[in-house]
Amino acid sequence: MKPFQAALAYFAIISAITFFAYGIDKLRAKKGAWRISEKTLLSLGILGGAFGGLLGMKLFRHKTKHRYFWAVNYAALAIHIAAAIFLAVKLRAA
Repeated sequence: MKPFQAALAYFAIISAITFFAYGIDKLRAKKGAWRISEKTLLSLGILGGAFGGLLGMKLFRHKTKHRYFWAVNYAALAIHIAAAIFLAVKLRAA
């Protein structure tokens, strides 16, 4: 697997994990059960799952009133996109 494809696969996998984490946390919130910490949800977004986090927030209507969740996920998504573009350009030049 090429480095760019590996990076895209990583972002896809971590985004899926983040998306499901938001869904699980929303279900647990409704049931009053043990929750996934905000630190964990935000960390997943920063580590590559920002797209899944934003999708989970929208679809599950979870953590949408917390402005810092929007800010962190959008900032992380911008960084992830910039990193992917940089990697694509760098590899193309090599």
